Amino acid sequence: MRSVGLQRKLAWMVPVFALSVGAAAGDMVRMKSGASLSGSILTETENQVILDVGYTVLVIPRDKVESLQKGDSAPMLGKPDPSEIQVRTGDLYYTYEEPRPQTDVKTLVREVGEAVVQVKTPGGLGSGFFINEDGHLITNFHVIEKEHEIRVEVYHKVDEKLVRKTYDDVRIVAMNKFDDLALLKVEDEDKPEFKAVPLGNIDLLEAGEVVFAIGSPLGLERTVTQGILSARNRLILGDLYLQTNTQINPGNSGGPLFNRSGEVIGVNNMKLTSGEGLGFAIPVARLIYFLKNQDAFAYNLDNPAAPFVYGDPPVRPSDTGKN
Repeated sequence: MRSVGLQRKLAWMVPVFALSVGAAAGDMVRMKSGASLSGSILTETENQVILDVGYTVLVIPRDKVESLQKGDSAPMLGKPDPSEIQVRTGDLYYTYEEPRPQTDVKTLVREVGEAVVQVKTPGGLGSGFFINEDGHLITNFHVIEKEHEIRVEVYHKVDEKLVRKTYDDVRIVAMNKFDDLALLKVEDEDKPEFKAVPLGNIDLLEAGEVVFAIGSPLGLERTVTQGILSARNRLILGDLYLQTNTQINPGNSGGPLFNRSGEVIGVNNMKLTSGEGLGFAIPVARLIYFLKNQDAFAYNLDNPAAPFVYGDPPVRPSDTGKN
């Protein structure tokens, strides 16, 4: 009953704010009820938004807010509030309960780009992305295959500038060679809270949707490419992949494929070299399955092939010594 009353009150207040000439500074708060409030956003916290509407200041509960828009900018996604996201106990990732508002790729790159990293090993490099603030990140298994010395290069935003920092203490947590997925964790003592990105819902995907990738093709870090989802269920060697015409090249492996809500919908994996615009990504549903069962794929230094062990084939007994 309280939420209904709040919605009615906000709906009644909207025309007043729209007519307040000197109050609004061009910021907009869109409510989940459908109402919109204009004014000047003074500050934001995890639990509330403070909005100056000229003759008074409103304290708006964050769980009532659908999106924020400052000036002429596109809606900001910002850091998710616990009331807006679904987090299962024991999971390492987060995902939104409801579809997030879509916006332009330029805005999203500023929001999610800091979470995309470059993964380096003595044998080569690839891409990856953080799934939580504690330093867990995803990449492809083939990026780190047979490697133990792993470094991660992260671009931190400092005073609106990007500063590159390399982390050398990176542990392999789990890996699945058959799905070509690996879970790593940065464990450097001086590590900060990392920018993380949400995982999306594959059931909401449709062919023709705009998608984009961020990665390090041929070592060119933080490269952004945009395209469309060409097919959401391309069958290749018994597994389903997302097909996209977004340009993917060696070095993009392990990086994220995003939708226009800033959610990861796939892990960039491979391309066809005999054609153009034929890239493929591991669907996010398979990534979520891997993460939910990461203990079954736990990596063990004593058994680098864990969890699968293949014994030596039987050998025919030698004829030596026979009568």
